[in-house]
Amino acid sequence: MQHPRRPGTDPDAGWLAAVLDSAFLLLLAASLVRYLSHHPGNPRVPWVLGLSAALAVAQPAGSWLLRTRPAATGRGTAPHPDASGTGSGARAGTRSAADADRLAARRRLLPLTAVVALWVVLVLLAPSFAWCAVPLVYTALRALPARAAIPLVAALTALVVVAQARLAHTLDPTQLLVPPAVAALATAVFLYMERQAARQRALIDDLVRTRRELAATERREGTLAERERLAMEIHDTLAQGLSSQQMLLQAADRTWESDPSTARGHVRTAGSVAARNLAEARRFVHDLAPAELADGRTLDQALRALAERESGESGLPVRFLLDGVPVPLPAAAQSALLRIAQGALANVREHADATAAALTLSYLGDQVVLDIADNGLGFAPPAEGTGPDGPTGRGHGLPAMRARLRRFGGTLTVESAPGEGTVVSAAIPLETA
Repeated sequence: MQHPRRPGTDPDAGWLAAVLDSAFLLLLAASLVRYLSHHPGNPRVPWVLGLSAALAVAQPAGSWLLRTRPAATGRGTAPHPDASGTGSGARAGTRSAADADRLAARRRLLPLTAVVALWVVLVLLAPSFAWCAVPLVYTALRALPARAAIPLVAALTALVVVAQARLAHTLDPTQLLVPPAVAALATAVFLYMERQAARQRALIDDLVRTRRELAATERREGTLAERERLAMEIHDTLAQGLSSQQMLLQAADRTWESDPSTARGHVRTAGSVAARNLAEARRFVHDLAPAELADGRTLDQALRALAERESGESGLPVRFLLDGVPVPLPAAAQSALLRIAQGALANVREHADATAAALTLSYLGDQVVLDIADNGLGFAPPAEGTGPDGPTGRGHGLPAMRARLRRFGGTLTVESAPGEGTVVSAAIPLETA
């Protein structure tokens, strides 16, 4: 009859119960045979037989009861707080856990008490049954907490010593020393193993909790990364397209009466921009490459098409220049450089008041560099993370460009001065790319 300290979680409880029950029954049978062979006509034989039969039934029955109906102990469970997490709900949860522990203790104690009581009476009648205490010692250690099990083990050991003395009819020092030594050794080893198991369970619980926290952190980081990706894509595609549509529609409104054909051209251009932005939105939602890079087109081809389209839609002449021999680049690096070019041209269109711009893609052996230059108003470049295009200003174009380049170990350089135009350079090492 044993009870694992964590009901329902110990996979070895079943076979250990079978071993203890079998050992108890074997010792009980051996003791009964010895008693009957030495006391064939003793008037206590019927009582001994009845108590032996009762023990043979009580021990396995109690063990089976505790294995098949484990106590729902509240140990290691959290209280059930109310909506505020404190107050009466938390106190009720604590009380219910304490009540469950007391109920579990009573359920463990009653079968053990019955078995021990039957064994004590049997030993008083027939000292031959004293060594049945060995399985009972392990039963007590497993079924009860240490502060209750140790006194019970001591009492069982004392009764074994008394029974051995009655059998020998003389005082033998080994009879006084061997049972306490065996009981002390068994108790010490059992408690040590229990504490080691408790430490291992605590370590496993910590590892499981750490793994869950790590998974939650990874989910949060993935969510933030996806949010950052969508923010950059929206800034470099939808926001710029909406800005272009606004400018075109405003121009159409100004010329609607005086030059209807020009106004209709602006409206048609705004419609094409809207259609392109819709296609781009569908692509970046699915994390696909920009439309300009679809169908196997290269980065220089996409940049050339971007310059031509920008020149036609905004009226700002944009040239494209290729310097060096193109080398293959990963799709992600090509997409990043294209988005940087789109964002930089949007800044030129909205803020620079320029009359010309140029895109220059250079392959310099160890790195690829994209320069976006204009002859506009220029400005005093702020420190990284500050200024009119940083967190303190109206947009986040430059920080978004730097974030894209950081993925490939690249750098962003801004060269400008009031009245002298602006050059934005995005460089990516070819080895990193």
